[in-house]
Amino acid sequence: MKKFSPCCSPVLQGSLPKSDAEELAALFKALGDPVRLRLLSFIAEQPESEACVCYLTEPTGLSQPTVSHHLKLLHDAGLLEREKRGAWVFYRVVPERLEAIRAALVTRAPRVREAKRA
Repeated sequence: MKKFSPCCSPVLQGSLPKSDAEELAALFKALGDPVRLRLLSFIAEQPESEACVCYLTEPTGLSQPTVSHHLKLLHDAGLLEREKRGAWVFYRVVPERLEAIRAALVTRAPRVREAKRA
């Protein structure tokens, strides 16, 4: 009987622990909508990385309830903090959560633009 050698070495290193994978999947799910990506980007670019919900309707072209729904999902995923000031709610980026995403992508995957070129 002929023995076959494997085509490549087995993948045994660099495994993402299950709990980390579940946490990252929840973050990616929250970011899996173009509106939420735009909202997060818009807030991150503001002074102190925060914005009032009242300023987020015009750039998205969406109603305030729809914007609030998307912001709630980002908040629930831990990507945004919120603070009520009078009648308005201000949202602030949680830099540690963005850093966790960045670190996961930098160490585990090629850059998106580089991957598209290949």
